[in-house]
Amino acid sequence: MSEIAHLGPVELLTPKAEESLRFFVDVLGMEVEGQDGRSVYLRGWGDYQRYSLKLTESRTSGLAACGLRAWSPEALERRVAAVRAAGLGGAWTDGGSERGRGRGYRFSGPDGHVFELYYEVDRYVPPEHLRPSLKNQPQRYTARGAAVKRLDHVNVLSADVRRDRVFATDVLGYRLYERIELDDGTEAGAWLSATIAAHELIYTKDAYGAHGRLHHLAFWVDTREECLRAADLFLDAGVHIEAAPSKHAIAQGFFLYGIEPGGNRIEVTTGGYLVYDPEHPVTVWTEAERRKGQAWGVQTVESFHTYGTPPVEAPAG
Repeated sequence: MSEIAHLGPVELLTPKAEESLRFFVDVLGMEVEGQDGRSVYLRGWGDYQRYSLKLTESRTSGLAACGLRAWSPEALERRVAAVRAAGLGGAWTDGGSERGRGRGYRFSGPDGHVFELYYEVDRYVPPEHLRPSLKNQPQRYTARGAAVKRLDHVNVLSADVRRDRVFATDVLGYRLYERIELDDGTEAGAWLSATIAAHELIYTKDAYGAHGRLHHLAFWVDTREECLRAADLFLDAGVHIEAAPSKHAIAQGFFLYGIEPGGNRIEVTTGGYLVYDPEHPVTVWTEAERRKGQAWGVQTVESFHTYGTPPVEAPAG
């Protein structure tokens, strides 16, 4: 069993703080849990922690940090030891340095993405107007905007997918469920998870060989119909739809991709498969298979393979 329980809150940077906030609140339907300086803390109605997204005003876009919750204090210590043994460095953060959780260990992965391992958290206590009728639900369902339920996964770009994938499996303890291998033997994508979900952490090849960039954040809804409704909401709000709703071949999730006002790619997702088999074989996709597009034959738009945040200039030629 992985010693990582699940993906934790992520910090997203935006150069258009007010416009991005309106997108997450009005279009995605997230709730503001709090604010501290240049950062606003947001949550989906199914998040058990106080927030899943920390939105921070910045000069550029991209992913500032990705939280990973350990299964126990002992598991946290063991994963920190593994990070240090791998030569990745890092340092402990004081309890309270991140809203709603105890001390953590912050470090950079091989490609420069910042992670923070932690265990202690505050559980969300809703105010009266958000108190649910059912005691086994963290928050009332408000039906505002797309009403996303929770943070689902993060896809980060990598200059060396195989190196990052090995780091995730050997150091963090993730399971590899699917990957793409090109004709020349290089790895173009790796879909990993600490849970039975088909993916929580994804590495895909950075077309420009840049480091530490974000491909997208994904937020979960319970039905395909909600995904379709989100597309109408994006359209009405003037949000650029990069990829209209369809079904992925890899992991089989139903998707909608758009670009929020700060420039970051955001996915609304549902579906996919669950992995119960302790000996689940890794699915390997070939270059020829990926050229066929998505599950129903929809061709992937070119920007999906090249665009990430923070943006970089394409090299000449």
